[in-house]
Amino acid sequence: MTRSTHPATKLPPRPDVADDPAVVHVVIETPQGSAHKLALDEERGLFVLKRALPLGMAFPYDFGFIPGTRGDDGAPLDVLVLLDGPTAPGVLVEARLIGVIEAEQHEGEEKPERNDRLLAVSPLSARHGDARTLDDVGARTVDEIERFLVRYQEALGRTFTPLGRGDAKAARRLVDEGARRHATAR
Repeated sequence: MTRSTHPATKLPPRPDVADDPAVVHVVIETPQGSAHKLALDEERGLFVLKRALPLGMAFPYDFGFIPGTRGDDGAPLDVLVLLDGPTAPGVLVEARLIGVIEAEQHEGEEKPERNDRLLAVSPLSARHGDARTLDDVGARTVDEIERFLVRYQEALGRTFTPLGRGDAKAARRLVDEGARRHATAR
């Protein structure tokens, strides 16, 4: 693997001064409301357009990754950050993990692989800043996010199967595992 030239990939998963173990670094790739999936191309150090979403579909919240982590698929852990409005690609957000949508994903006849989606809030959000659990943002909001993830993967010809939901502690465990996986892959 080629080494990344983008400084965001060199960040640790958590800020050094965070008092709360649920606070993580999130690098935004796709802003809320975007009908285009953007992603960091680590080799070129640029954000690239990966795909256009179907007409009428848009990301419900900012979508990004936690640097210094690796999921089962080898990519940094995915996270949706609940904010009051969109930021921009490349923006670093210190966000508090509130839970996880546990899921499997596969394409065609492939074997399903785990591809959980972490959920976090920005403490700077007027609407969600005080949330510490999925219950704090409401079942309707989490249901809508889950439906978006299912429809989004469906539009790509993939199956995204929610398996359950985990709390902030489960989300922190996934970040810890992802950080260990990242450290051993280097």
